[in-house]
Amino acid sequence: MPVTMNAILQVLVYVVLLLLITKPMGLYMMKVFAGERTWLSPVLVPVERLFYKLCGVRADEEQKWTGYTISMLLFSAAGLLLLYLQQRTQQWLPLNPQGMTAVAPNLAFNTAASFTSNTNWQAYGGETTMSYLTQMAGLAFHNFASAATGIVLAVAFVRALTRRSMQHLGNFWVDLTRCVLYVLLPISIVGALVLVSQGVVQNFNSYTEITTLEGVKQVIAQGPVASQEFIKEFGTNGGGFFNANSAHPFENPNVLTNMIEMLAIFAIPAGLVYMFGRMAGNTKQGWSIWGAMAALFLLGVAVALPMEQIGNPQLTSAGADQTITNYQVGGNMEGKEVRFGITQSSLFAVITTDASCGAVNGFLDSFTPLGGMIPLGNIALGEIVFGGVGSGLYGMLIFAILAVFIAGLMVGRTPEYLGKKIEQKEMKMAALAILILPATILGFAAIASVLPVGTASILNPGPHGLSEILYAYTSGTGNNGSAFGGLSVNTGFYNWTIGFAMLIGRFLFVVPVMALAGSLVKKKVVPVNAGTFPTTGPLFASLLVGVILIVGALTYFPAYALGPIVEHLQMLAGKVF
Repeated sequence: MPVTMNAILQVLVYVVLLLLITKPMGLYMMKVFAGERTWLSPVLVPVERLFYKLCGVRADEEQKWTGYTISMLLFSAAGLLLLYLQQRTQQWLPLNPQGMTAVAPNLAFNTAASFTSNTNWQAYGGETTMSYLTQMAGLAFHNFASAATGIVLAVAFVRALTRRSMQHLGNFWVDLTRCVLYVLLPISIVGALVLVSQGVVQNFNSYTEITTLEGVKQVIAQGPVASQEFIKEFGTNGGGFFNANSAHPFENPNVLTNMIEMLAIFAIPAGLVYMFGRMAGNTKQGWSIWGAMAALFLLGVAVALPMEQIGNPQLTSAGADQTITNYQVGGNMEGKEVRFGITQSSLFAVITTDASCGAVNGFLDSFTPLGGMIPLGNIALGEIVFGGVGSGLYGMLIFAILAVFIAGLMVGRTPEYLGKKIEQKEMKMAALAILILPATILGFAAIASVLPVGTASILNPGPHGLSEILYAYTSGTGNNGSAFGGLSVNTGFYNWTIGFAMLIGRFLFVVPVMALAGSLVKKKVVPVNAGTFPTTGPLFASLLVGVILIVGALTYFPAYALGPIVEHLQMLAGKVF
């Protein structure tokens, strides 16, 4: 049996728990962004008002899409510059007990672009490169700031769809402040304390040197890990304190913390979908989107998990995978932690790449070809399967608009979504947003595949090497940040090109999205009539899933046919890479 009953039950438990937290998370965020009173208001309202006073922000003054977008770009640009400067000067700054030196210019740019864009791609080992101050005041700060930026962009887009014939989308600075104060910070504090209770470390100690039983000296890295660990998943950031990321026992000690971290990754994206339905005045609108996301998520699990449990037939025939653990007979355990096994590792890989979260608890380069293709494809679709905080929702809504446009063409009438007509301008912006990601991914990957400076970093030959390059630029452009592995990316060429890919994938993508929002918010709501295509049931969810898969297949199949697909066929023929 390719999939064990134990594996099926673990997946079902995760889906049920996610479903249970979706509504309360969505209701809470709806209240926060509407400025309504919450249980934290008595404590946080004075703090919120103080921020506005210090920054000169008028909370009652809203912005058009241009002002909202410019504010977001200025805030992000300032954050990028400050993080770059902090890395370049960390050797002179406090909280550096290990004496970390300045980060090289190309790596500092790559990292600054990465954390500002919510990508958290790491071309370095965190415990050997960054000081405690850089980890906390730099990287962890951006875990909050970049996550909040994505969330408020989604909130602004939802307002555009649900408001009636208006000009404004809200106030970026107010939304950002409320997101951090009421959503990200309090929940992350509680989550971090829970992780500490399970063994995730949190201290400012110097690294400890020990002598192993073999008499070898070993340095045990530690530091303020828990404070960064929870927000890296909750904000779908992904940047780990340690190079091993969530496979490291100091970041993810056991199956309980593993489940908590997986739920944290989807918590906000799932809640935002419910919030969308409530703001639209019809929760069925949100649940139909949630259902489409869940279907795509389970489809990915249904491919990746069996591929890993079946494993490599070459190893199976040689008997090399029969005694890996006491509880998992057969399958591909290479690159996976024994304490998590195949199911938890495969599930984590699908979840983290459905969302724009680069956290990993296994080595994706060691997955089977098709098992590794699923994380690659998840990111390439735009990480809209629940997706990153905010970016998943507005990315999915772009596809929803495309789906109703196609449905309108099929019945010969002007398409509508939530009562707003989708016309030429809206479709141009939606098409532009959708095309930016594959153009960047395939363009950079093509250049890296033919230039010696790109191919010199490949550690595995043939189709697997192409998959490594594709994954690097897909992860960067999709603002995921997870690494396939097997590709030496800490070079000038990859640091600069992936850095630019991350900025394009975040900021160039969001400009047409916000322009679309600016157009939609002005439109009058058309009353529902007999010709209106329903967007609340299984039919629409199925159409939405179909559109996503068709667009993805037409865009990426040729590249994947030369990478993971041909590698799978050659594996069956007895050749591995």
